[in-house]
Amino acid sequence: MQKVLAAAGVASRRVVEQYIVEGRIQVNGRVVTELGSRVDPATDQVSVDGVAVQLDAAKRYYVLNKPRGVVSSMRDEGGRPDLTRFTDRLEERVFNVGRLDAETSGLLLLTNDGELAHVLSHPSFGVEKTYIAKVKGRLTPQTLQQLKQGIELDDGPIAIDRGKLLQAQEDSAHSMVEVTLHSGRNRIVRRMLDAVGHPVVDLVRRQFGPLNLGTLRSGELRELTKIERGRLLTIARAADAAKHDAAEHDATEHEAGTERKD
Repeated sequence: MQKVLAAAGVASRRVVEQYIVEGRIQVNGRVVTELGSRVDPATDQVSVDGVAVQLDAAKRYYVLNKPRGVVSSMRDEGGRPDLTRFTDRLEERVFNVGRLDAETSGLLLLTNDGELAHVLSHPSFGVEKTYIAKVKGRLTPQTLQQLKQGIELDDGPIAIDRGKLLQAQEDSAHSMVEVTLHSGRNRIVRRMLDAVGHPVVDLVRRQFGPLNLGTLRSGELRELTKIERGRLLTIARAADAAKHDAAEHDATEHEAGTERKD
């Protein structure tokens, strides 16, 4: 374990040994305190102080500040600008987690970790996303409250989790608003704001789960830091475990119901 965690960049072998003795390391959900314990990087899930560690050095994670006019695809059949202009320089083949429509810019996660991508893209996971929107008209606190309480769209009710009005624009015909929600529906922010009478002029995704765009410029790509990677893997593993527990619960309830009928 010391060798594997040191190779993963957690700390030196000597410091990892201290972590083990202090009970700060978990393997597959169980605290391990025995020096010399073995782990399999391909199958075991390891965390330090509750934060997940990626043991597979072949797994890569990147944040892209996607510009407007670029489609969230590795290949666009219509010939429009796609993500390959940013990923061709990478040694490994990666793909995008989720999508941003062509006219929306901002944070897009790219990875070759299929399991993580599947969890984060699944509708039941509902990772939080924060957007900054420039909209037409003077959006009022009352309208923002309406969005928090929920509105009805063609595909069902929807509400934002949080929202706030930002500094007023010099142009009185527009407003700036920050909204956070966990829905993965197509073009949901644009549709919600349009439904309350404030069509979007410009939309930027600033945050995806624990990842923040920060000062990354439009069109720039950077690899996640060790801390960002740990936070992302932690919430992804928690979501996957919750889904597994729910599936087991449903199976148990089904078996109990069958026994009662018998």
